[in-house]
Amino acid sequence: MEDIIDFRSDTVTQPTAGMLAAMMQAKVGDDVYGEDPTVKELEQKLASMFGMEAGLFCPSGTMTNQIAIKCFTQPMDEVICDQTAHVYRYEVGGIAFHSQASVRLLHGERGIVTPEMIIPEINEDNIHYPESSLVVLENTVNKGGGACYTLAQIAPISELCKARGLKLHLDGARLFNALVATGDSAADYGKYFDGISICLSKGLGAPVGSVLLGSAETIRKAIKIRKLFGGGMRQSGFLAAAGIYALDHHVNRLAEDHKHAADLESALLKTDYVQHVMPVETNIVIFKVKAGYTAKGVIAALKEQGILCGATGIDTVRFVTHLDISSEMTARAIHEIAALQPERI
Repeated sequence: MEDIIDFRSDTVTQPTAGMLAAMMQAKVGDDVYGEDPTVKELEQKLASMFGMEAGLFCPSGTMTNQIAIKCFTQPMDEVICDQTAHVYRYEVGGIAFHSQASVRLLHGERGIVTPEMIIPEINEDNIHYPESSLVVLENTVNKGGGACYTLAQIAPISELCKARGLKLHLDGARLFNALVATGDSAADYGKYFDGISICLSKGLGAPVGSVLLGSAETIRKAIKIRKLFGGGMRQSGFLAAAGIYALDHHVNRLAEDHKHAADLESALLKTDYVQHVMPVETNIVIFKVKAGYTAKGVIAALKEQGILCGATGIDTVRFVTHLDISSEMTARAIHEIAALQPERI
C-alpha cells in the first residue's frame, strides 16, 4: 500500500525543517517566573496582531478557552453558545467543572449565531435564573464544516454584549483559516472581543500551543488560573518558537488547504454514496452518507486504500486538509473517493 494520507485532523502535522531549526535556536528561560523571552515574544506578537493588550501561552486551546470562561464568569452564571460549540461538546464538561456555570444553547446555521438568537436567551434579573454573563463564538465552526464568521457578523453581536453587560469570547482554534477565507483584518478583532483563543497546533502546523489574548487585567487573572489548571510551563520557549515560525511562514499557505478541501467537496458530490456535503469555506469537509451506508463503513473502506478520515456522527464523515497534505495527495484521495464502490462500504 502507498503511504497513508491522514485527513483525520489538522492537528496531525509534523514540524517542518525550518520550524525545527527555529525551535532548536530558541532563547529560553523559566516562564513561570516570567523569564522566557521567546514566550514573551510570541504573546506580544499575537496581542499586537489582534489589537489586544496582552497574551498568555498555554499548552492547548481547551485550556485557553476554559481559562477565559473562568475569567469571565462567576459560579451560578450562564454561558451562551451554539449547541455545536467546542467549549460545550469537546472540553469534557469544563464549563461546569471549572467555572460552575450553566450553558444556554443556541441552534445556529452551521454553528453561526446571530444577535436575534442571543437576545431572547439573555436571562432577566430573577431569583430563579442564572445570570447571563458570557457569549462564546467559534471561528471557524468545527461542527459546521469550517463555516466562518465575518467581522460584519461579529460586530452586532459585540454591540449587543456591550449593551447588555455580557463578555464576549472567541474560540479561534482556526481563526487564521477564517481570516484567509474572508479577507478580514486580524487587527480589528480586538475591538469586539474580551478574550480570543488562538490555536497554533492546527492549520498553522505548530506541535503544541494556544495563546489567550485579552486586556492586561484579564491576562493577569488568567496567569493564576493557568497555574491552578497545571498549565505553568518552564522553558517553553522551544514550543513558542514553533508558534512564531508558524505565524511568519504558514498563514498565507492556508489558502492551499482551502483549495484542497474544495476539490474534495467536488469529488464527493459526484459519488453514489454521499447524500450531502456541507458547503466548504475553509479546510474542513463534512459529508452525510446516503441511507443504507454508515460513516464507519465509508471510513473503513477508505482506510483500506490508505486514506484516513474521521466520523462526526453515525452517518457523517469529516476530512480536514492541512500542512502535510499536498496537491498530489489530494489527487490520490479524490481518485480513491471516486473509485470506492458502494458494495465495499
